[in-house]
Amino acid sequence: MPEKNITLESINPTAFFGVNDSNIEKIRSFFPKIKVVARGNTIKIFGDDSEIARFEAKLKQITDFYSRYNRLSNSDVENILKQKSDDLKTDFLQNNDSAIVYSTSGKPIKARTPNQRKIVKQFVKNDLVFAIGPAGTGKTFIAIALAVKMLKNREVRRIILSRPAVEAGEKLGFLPGDLKDKLDPYMQALYDALYDMIPASKLDSYFEDRVIQIAPLAYMRGRTLNDAVVILDEAQNATINQLKMFLTRMGKNSKFIVTGDITQIDIPNKSRSGLIHAYNKLNNIEGISFVQFGIEDVVRHPIVKEIIKRYD
Repeated sequence: MPEKNITLESINPTAFFGVNDSNIEKIRSFFPKIKVVARGNTIKIFGDDSEIARFEAKLKQITDFYSRYNRLSNSDVENILKQKSDDLKTDFLQNNDSAIVYSTSGKPIKARTPNQRKIVKQFVKNDLVFAIGPAGTGKTFIAIALAVKMLKNREVRRIILSRPAVEAGEKLGFLPGDLKDKLDPYMQALYDALYDMIPASKLDSYFEDRVIQIAPLAYMRGRTLNDAVVILDEAQNATINQLKMFLTRMGKNSKFIVTGDITQIDIPNKSRSGLIHAYNKLNNIEGISFVQFGIEDVVRHPIVKEIIKRYD
């Protein structure tokens, strides 16, 4: 009897199979002509070749759904099993175009303000996007969502996150732990966004396999970054030379997003901010887009808008 083994990569089998294996039982009931054995993250199938091929096609639809929405209920499985491929694309994908990705709780993550929607559009059309504006406007969160979407869609192989560690003067050796531990205090905002969008177990495996990498700006020199979405956060604290070095790391099939707030420059000589220099130097270049966020884009507590107004 023909046999096929399928490994569920980067998927939590407990969540995928459901409570008391209810999801896998639903799948089994839909394919009575074949035997399905699920152990760990491996599914073994025994039966006719044509039935095995049908099973594989449906299983791929189900795993794609789980990867996209970070959820898989018994009714989700039933809906996918009963629908034709074309119907599945229409119902589950086209009707949710406004969502960039889905949170770990299954909620859609969408662009909420005009400039958030603009950065989404510019990211599609351009390989280098600058998002400049005050705190709380969602610049970094949307950037992370766009990167996660490309990774989930297998349009890139990795996500690289960078930030100038200004407080430690880019000399991180005296801090305890490995490189990730040294950077954690500076990258917490990025971690928070990632954990909102990727289940913890999968995210940990991404870090371990270097699918998602954390790199201080000082460590980017000499690298060529291919097949990646690369995000530089807090770019107002990069010097002119540092930002030039970062931007020239761009390789094939890569997209760069640079975020920053020019009102919160922490480097001693504010006039040497690479973000301000880049804004003046790189405008009107095809493939590069600048999106200016304002107070109207603040999506935190309403009082944040008033605080920004007074400080400005």
